[in-house]
This record gives sequence, C-alpha cells and structure tokens, in this order.
Amino acid sequence: MAPLLEISDLRTHFTSFGGTRVVKAVDGISFALNPGDTLGLIGESGCGKTTTCLSIMGLLPSNARIVGGRIAFQGEDLTNKSSRELRRIRGRSIAMILQDPMASLNPLFSIYRQVAEPAYYHRAIRGRALRQRVQELLRAVRIPSPAQRMRDYPHQLSGGMRQRVVGAIALSGGPKLIIADEPTTNLDVTIQAQYLDLLKDIQRETGVGIIFVTHNLGIIARMCDRMAVMYAGKIVEQGSVRNLFNRATHPYTRALLGSIARLGSKEPLYAIPGQPPNLARLPSGCAFHPRCSDVMPRCRAEEPPETCCGENWTTRCWLAAQPAKEAYDRATA
Repeated sequence: MAPLLEISDLRTHFTSFGGTRVVKAVDGISFALNPGDTLGLIGESGCGKTTTCLSIMGLLPSNARIVGGRIAFQGEDLTNKSSRELRRIRGRSIAMILQDPMASLNPLFSIYRQVAEPAYYHRAIRGRALRQRVQELLRAVRIPSPAQRMRDYPHQLSGGMRQRVVGAIALSGGPKLIIADEPTTNLDVTIQAQYLDLLKDIQRETGVGIIFVTHNLGIIARMCDRMAVMYAGKIVEQGSVRNLFNRATHPYTRALLGSIARLGSKEPLYAIPGQPPNLARLPSGCAFHPRCSDVMPRCRAEEPPETCCGENWTTRCWLAAQPAKEAYDRATA
C-alpha cells in the first residue's frame, strides 16, 4: 500500500534576532502514514510537534521556513507547491483541528457559514444541497438538532459542541488526512472520551488518515496504530504502539511511559529530571543526555544514529546501536 503521507528528512528552522540565531524546531525527521491509519506524535512542549504539523499544512509563520527534506502527500511533494496550490489542498485534501476551537471559529459568522465554507469552495456544493451537507456533517459529529444549531453562533454553544463543530469543518471538504493538534486539551474527561470515539467512528466510515498530536499517552494507546516520540526537534523513537508501550528502547520513551499514573499503584509518579533543552543552544551529542539515567561518555560527544530495532521500528540511542542482546538487557533492566 502506498503511503498517504511520507515525510523524509524534514528540517524546519526559525530565525530570530535579525537572522543571527537559528532555531532548529524540526531537525531531520522522517515518518509515513498509510490511508486509514492513525499516527500519534508525542513529546514535551517545545519538541517540534506543532511545527511539524504547520510544515505539512504550509502555515508556518513568517520567521520560519522549510530548509530541507520532502513532504510527499499522495505522491506529490508539498514543499514544491506555491501558496496558491497549497490553498487548494488545505481543506480539500488536508484539514487541521486545533486544540482551542475559539481560535478556529469566527464569532461573527454562523455555524452554518463556517461549516459550509470548505464544501462551497472545494466541492462546489451550492443551495439546498449545501444546507443538507451541513446538516449531515453536524449530525455526523453528534450535534443535536442540526437544522436549528447551524443558525447559532459560536458563543451559543458549549466548549464540547464547539470542538465538534471544528471537527465538522475539517470534514466538510472531504479530506484524506486530518491533523488533530491536541483537540481534547480543553474538554472534560467525559466529553473527551466521546470526542475520541467520534473521531474513530468517522475514520472507520471515511477511511481518513489521522495524525494525532498529544501529551497524553492514554490517548495514544486508545487512538493510534503507530507513535513517534519527539525530543528537541527529532524523532527519537517510532514504531507500533504495542512495541513502544511494551519494549521501548529509548530512555526518553521509557521515562514518558514511567510517568503514567497507574490504577491501584502506591508508587510515586516518576518525573523526568531537568527541562527540555533550548533549541537555540542544544547540548553536544545526544540532546537528551543531560536528563538521561543511562548516559554514557559517548552520549555527551556524539549524536546517536537512527538504529533499526525491528520491523518499522527505529530509535536514536547508543544503547540500541550496541549488539542487540546487550542493548535489550540494558533497556529492560
């Protein structure tokens, strides 16, 4: 099966202070997503997750640019597209759901107008068919009384309903790929569970591919087929959710998994020491070495290569670069 999205050695840099300082927000990442699959991007704040998504969408701020790599969507390289070509792709083929619905919804426009816009411009749906399309979309995201609600404005809806409306807007143009950037952050636990179930239902019905950005490993376990762990602008480990949850090799992945609260456990939660590095002043060698419990002298001097740990499973750690048995023993000790 040909990948829906394939990213190869993507590098996105920010410039600041008059161009005198370069921040490598995304520094040589590669991953692929198949149609109908869900990839989870996880890591602490500032590791490059959102910048990765904005690079795919072509919505980088003025002080950021893609300096290398390839973003292939359905075989076409998006990095070679003009702004006009990207506008045709956004909404029609790729859509994005942001964590704050009020940042996506215009308070001056009705729900109908905002949900209808992608279908109107990208699918050329008009008149009665457009009104029917909007009602179907609102019904699909579990908005009650859609014929009435589509006349409302964002301030008249609850936070959960606004987030569902943002999902309807994302679906309006019939995309093949949805990028969900922490869409459940502002929802309470009950609404969060309903929203996640809704996304899975939509995926089963439409076959859309999803990139799910989150800090929550529980959501990754529930939603995703594969996961990619980001740290300091790099993917330090990626593979199937089952492999990484059961046999993670990178110390950062294991530390994240160790910080999960477990029902019935009386052990204190593990906290990763220190803070993520400043991307403008990264430490030498492995960027995680100042916080790593398994640090070796080589980690401070040399950046680890990407090492294959199994089928579609890679990591960037000197532990994995050692002979397989020794690496496995150290990782599972």
